[in-house]
Amino acid sequence: MRVLYVSTEVHPALKTGGLADVNAALPPALAAAGADVRMLLPGFPALLEAATAQGARIDIGAAFGIESIGLVPCRIGATPVWLIDAPTFFARSGNPYVDGDGRDWPDNAARFALLGWIAARFADGGFDAWRPDIVHSHDWHAGLACAYLRARGGAGPGSVFTIHNLGYQGQFDATAFAALGLPDHFFSMHGLEFHGKLNFMKAALFYADRITTVSPTYAREIQGAEHGFGMEGLLRSRAGALSGILNGIATDEWNPQTDRHLGARYSADQLRGKAACGDALRAELGLTSDKRGPLLGVVSRLTPQKGLDLLLEALPVLLAGGGQCALLGSGDAALEAAWLGAAAAHPGSVAVKLGYDEALAHRLFAGSDMIAVPSRFEPCGLTQMYGLRYGTLPLVRRTGGLADTVIDAASEHANGFVFEAALSADLGAALQRALALWQQAKLWQAMQRRAMQADFGWAASAGRYMTLYRELRPHA
Repeated sequence: MRVLYVSTEVHPALKTGGLADVNAALPPALAAAGADVRMLLPGFPALLEAATAQGARIDIGAAFGIESIGLVPCRIGATPVWLIDAPTFFARSGNPYVDGDGRDWPDNAARFALLGWIAARFADGGFDAWRPDIVHSHDWHAGLACAYLRARGGAGPGSVFTIHNLGYQGQFDATAFAALGLPDHFFSMHGLEFHGKLNFMKAALFYADRITTVSPTYAREIQGAEHGFGMEGLLRSRAGALSGILNGIATDEWNPQTDRHLGARYSADQLRGKAACGDALRAELGLTSDKRGPLLGVVSRLTPQKGLDLLLEALPVLLAGGGQCALLGSGDAALEAAWLGAAAAHPGSVAVKLGYDEALAHRLFAGSDMIAVPSRFEPCGLTQMYGLRYGTLPLVRRTGGLADTVIDAASEHANGFVFEAALSADLGAALQRALALWQQAKLWQAMQRRAMQADFGWAASAGRYMTLYRELRPHA
């Protein structure tokens, strides 16, 4: 089964969010399950720097106003990769999607249309004589691959599209459609048009043979108005082609027994090292050594989606119970300022580090007693899985993949704390329950061990993708 995996970023070379972690782990898991999987990625500088060249540049010619476009065959880690050589579009410093002021690059429609257009060109077997059975594209940036494959017509690869976050859709002015080279009738209600705009996400949802998203609960939620972002009607009409396959995590990298970022290592059978990690983290972040309550960690983008305004409002509950909070993240300027204000108001009890630091993230997961993911919506979430892996009990809202992975303390199978409504009062009540359980050390440790025994590796999910591929191309 030959699979062309189309996306935009890969950890550790280039990461803006959880998509990069998925892209680093899923292709090797598919290869282990028997797929001949190769990635197609834009030639962003960080990816070019991380790649190991494997052959000569393949010239494609002119497209989208660029005179010379090429493919560079290489590897990133163990995975074969083609990087699109188009410096006019991709040789830009910093974030691959926005400029230094946080604004979308004005030519994003053309930049990511090129990614989808080249993906569809693989259907003709014109590059290195390798022709995919499946083109699997990820999130809106790769969404036009499905439209270009449909426009091509005839026999060809099956198309699978994975929604990682429906809230980001790649919507552009209608005038951008003329440069895409698609048939005119594709810009219609039954195609790429969405309320008079050009929408890459809609293109994928309409034209893909199969649609997946990253958890079973999210697959149900996006068919309703609260989480559908205007696409719920289309998704309901395609319910027979839609499925939810839970993401996994890279269990070799996220392993408290071997984690190179930790000063002390530990396991479910021997938790003493976790206490040492907590002491080291408090010292590193300037928190007091007071352990009357749990240390609550946060590793997150600071956006309204993530519900960290709710946590800020409920913070007095944690602090009144002797707890502490350590946050690592960045994003919305108002949220950043509010959290910095909380740290200034509660020195020794609240610590905030703006930005992202991979090594610190590992230390924070190991050294915290709980990890907060109070999202208003969460397609899958990897943070709670990292927490479970490290015996750091998740505090989450019951939504998306959080609902599929975290079991509330009220159950005999509990591995965390779950609240229902996106309200600070509900979050505060969950914190109260966590503070009460913290006082019962044996019960807390039993829950930690149960959390650490869960298996969130990629093998099972890769097997489900392989089953889906075989349904589309049973003779491949």
